[in-house]
Amino acid sequence: MVLRQAIAEDAEELLQVILDAYEPLRQLQIPFPAGYATLEMIQDNIAAHECYILIKQGRIAATVTLDRDHQPRLQELSSLPFIRWFAVGPDFKGQGYGAQLLNWLEQEIIAGKHGQPGVMLATATRHPWLAPMYERRGYYTFYDETHNGEHIVFMAKLLDPAQKLQSFIHTTTGGK
Repeated sequence: MVLRQAIAEDAEELLQVILDAYEPLRQLQIPFPAGYATLEMIQDNIAAHECYILIKQGRIAATVTLDRDHQPRLQELSSLPFIRWFAVGPDFKGQGYGAQLLNWLEQEIIAGKHGQPGVMLATATRHPWLAPMYERRGYYTFYDETHNGEHIVFMAKLLDPAQKLQSFIHTTTGGK
């Protein structure tokens, strides 16, 4: 197993992994950009952000992106780094590779390399298992809103037990 940052040469395989993994979201008509990714979007994601992959048996098994945009909307909610585009290829689901990649990203990259005390993400509440999966991983909902007609929850996780997560969250009121 190899854990590393994606490079331009990974883009085509990464596109297929993401499209395959996001098929359930497309079936639910959840309009997340990753579910409708193009090769150009994947290439831009690799170039503009920290896109990480887990390779197993010579294939990309899982991926997640640490967003480097620091979008104003996200900054309004929290100063924590934001992760997105988490995906596990269908051939690798249920084998713990997604958990291994997230554990590595949280501990080695976010807490270690970047020295951040926590992390945040967003997911659609209509998806039947994403929010509960993140809750099992220690994330909790701190904000919710409707975006493009989709109910979204923002979730955060404390990585450094010496810190208080509330000091990094700027709002806890929902945008319902």
